[in-house]
Amino acid sequence: MSEIKVTVWNEYRHEKQNEHVAGIYPEGIHNAIAQHLAKQDGLQVRTATLDEPDHGLTDEVLRDTDVLTWWGHLAHGEVRDDIVEKVRRRVLEGMGLIVLHSGHGSKIFERLLGTQTGALKWRDDGEKERLWVIEHGHPIADGLGEYIEIPKEEMYGERFEIPAPDELVFISWFEGGEVFRSGCTYRRGKGKLFYFRPGHETFPIYHQPEILQVIANAVRWAAPVQGAQACYGRVAPIESVRP
Repeated sequence: MSEIKVTVWNEYRHEKQNEHVAGIYPEGIHNAIAQHLAKQDGLQVRTATLDEPDHGLTDEVLRDTDVLTWWGHLAHGEVRDDIVEKVRRRVLEGMGLIVLHSGHGSKIFERLLGTQTGALKWRDDGEKERLWVIEHGHPIADGLGEYIEIPKEEMYGERFEIPAPDELVFISWFEGGEVFRSGCTYRRGKGKLFYFRPGHETFPIYHQPEILQVIANAVRWAAPVQGAQACYGRVAPIESVRP
């Protein structure tokens, strides 16, 4: 089996502007994720960030990417529309996309899901979260127990303004009482999309082994498969058609 080529994308702004975040992720959120993925068998990993030319997502990089992970927050509006459209087309062609935490407000997430708001409740007080596995046989939940406990995290609460997911892998419960659909899968064209909620920048979420395990599992799940050939447009009949 050939290696899965992964590009870990991050807007990389909080780490440059906030000393607390820089202390947690001195090399950026993207490198915290990429360094874990690079240790996994069968994955070939690169990173890309917002301020690189073409946001690090050149035509060559996108052609050479099987699965793209996406973390953004402060600068959704700075992502060029033409790059978003290229990513969208690659997903429809079969590239996997994993959208993390506040990436629910990104242009690519909204464009693929057809939502314009991604509206939700939130509170960044650093409360306990239990991330419950509700599809125990799903590949994204491979190797997990009944739940993942996160000591301190930002609360996201329902209602979350998204289309109903194809599969709901995780539901979160927060210490303040709210719940949230935290692991949602979708298919768009030939591509697979997974939204995974944990990952507020002021807490060390991407240093927690179980969270990184979920991302690695999701990369393997979202990797392209050959599938059946599709045909579009006007075609000749297979059988004889009477005039």
